[in-house]
Amino acid sequence: MRGALERRRATFLRGYRAERIALLFLLLKGYRPLAQRYAAAGGEIDLIVMRGDTISFVEVKARGLMDDALTAITPGKRRRFSRAARAWLSRNPWAETKTWRADAVCVAPRRWPQHVPAAFELEMS
Repeated sequence: MRGALERRRATFLRGYRAERIALLFLLLKGYRPLAQRYAAAGGEIDLIVMRGDTISFVEVKARGLMDDALTAITPGKRRRFSRAARAWLSRNPWAETKTWRADAVCVAPRRWPQHVPAAFELEMS
């Protein structure tokens, strides 16, 4: 029991650190944060950021290898992510006039984060 709890805590902390790294990386690229760890409609969005007229809903993935991070965004995760994005947009009507996209930031040890704009399609219907 104790080992499982420790693993969950370590996983949570690794994800939290990866989200902080991703946010700092995006700030350096000129993005402005709108929300962090937004949860609604059975889904969660790690970061919501904006640059210019584009709102990016960002999934952060931390893995041992950079290639493993992108493949960790499964179809089920994309559906839940899209539901949460629709919920956020419905609560922020000012965003209707902006461009939206689903980005990913991949984080791996001893590597610069990799930002993948439009990493997957948002399911908006």
